[in-house]
Amino acid sequence: MTVTPRGCALYFLPVKTRVPLKFGPEVTTSVTCARVRLAVESPSGTLVEGWGETPLSVQWVWPSVGAYEPRHAALKEFCALLAKAWANFDESGHPIAVGHAFIEHELPQLRDTFNADRTEPMPWLAALVCCSAFDIALHDAYGQALKRPIYELYSREHLPRDLSSFIEPAIDAVSFVGKYPSDFLVKNAPKSLPAWHLVGGLDPLEPEDLTGDEPDDGHPILLRDWIARDGLNCLKIKLRGDDADWDYDRLRHVGNIAVETGVEHLSTDFNCMVSDPAYVNDILDQFARDEPKMFARILYVEQPFPYDLEENRIDVHSVAERKPLFMDESAHDWRLVRLGRELGWTGVALKTCKTQTGALLSMCWAKAHGMALMVQDLTNPMLAQLPHIQLATHAGTIMGVETNSMQFYPDASIPEAAVHPGLYQRRNGQVFLSKTETPGFGYRIDEINRELPEPALEL
Repeated sequence: MTVTPRGCALYFLPVKTRVPLKFGPEVTTSVTCARVRLAVESPSGTLVEGWGETPLSVQWVWPSVGAYEPRHAALKEFCALLAKAWANFDESGHPIAVGHAFIEHELPQLRDTFNADRTEPMPWLAALVCCSAFDIALHDAYGQALKRPIYELYSREHLPRDLSSFIEPAIDAVSFVGKYPSDFLVKNAPKSLPAWHLVGGLDPLEPEDLTGDEPDDGHPILLRDWIARDGLNCLKIKLRGDDADWDYDRLRHVGNIAVETGVEHLSTDFNCMVSDPAYVNDILDQFARDEPKMFARILYVEQPFPYDLEENRIDVHSVAERKPLFMDESAHDWRLVRLGRELGWTGVALKTCKTQTGALLSMCWAKAHGMALMVQDLTNPMLAQLPHIQLATHAGTIMGVETNSMQFYPDASIPEAAVHPGLYQRRNGQVFLSKTETPGFGYRIDEINRELPEPALEL
């Protein structure tokens, strides 16, 4: 069956963080979530609606020394342009085909036009994130139209073109002819996953780190309290990437807490601030010499190097020889994953905020070429959490899924948590899906008691 976009509504939902979250040199204290209701038409003329949502995390998608608000306003403005473009996108097909056509042809033109008169151009990553809410809604609508979970609809039976129409292999031993996304999905996807907790650069670790300004809202503040309450077994450690002494001390401090509390898995995130592999290698080598038990707990290293892989073609084989090295911000699509593999990256951190279509194609490309996978968070609250967790369950990751909206804005998702409690709280170190047999992404929108604002745009 094919579907064609026929209209959409765009909503902006503001969210405040309970504690600050540091991205590189910037700090996040609030975020706007873009929520989309997309109408599609089936061949019979029936109209069906799907939903998509993503946080417009300005500091992550558009790093800059410039002021926050102009970038924030620009992202919202671009979402409005996308709403008009999607509502009038007269392309019919499976959501992967329609989404691919939009991302490949419409989105670059829209961004170029948008940037024509801007003194600070909007990055491609920001354009992708804005587009993702619409693309996710397209996939959800397709599942709604067929009344089946969307991950059952990525096979030969439903997708008339195989993967060779969308992606190209890097080596002769790999072919995508006759292959479909379903060939790369986990069979019998799990109903629960280990949850990764984000240890932010501003997070207090010890009682003496507290200032007295922390929220008194019943949620933990200190890392040991988080570990005890949620049964955590996986910690992602945010580092600075431009202060080796601070980074090493932070890594060792969190590592000590991990050993003390029995946490088995660590990862390091250098926030794209590193330009020389020797910076990461020196820290890892010192850690391996001085703290071998803690070093053994490091499962992978995440994106130490700049976003723009094409402009910063750094050979990273030496880092990957020490620990698995995962692309995140640089992994916009399968072409950049291919370039990353050439430079020495061994894994890919997928994100639904770069579009569901793009995440699936990158997943297939990476798996076919022997790269490991992780699914990383954009601090996804509300509806954004469901496609995020489902991607992790179906993709097959090196270890669980990063999920931290319950750390930074747990109350933002109270209406959704009433319907999907296992997705918005971490218990015994896990998150849990419920009723995954429901259509689309299984939001169960009619059961969620959320009052939306007036649409910013409705077409």
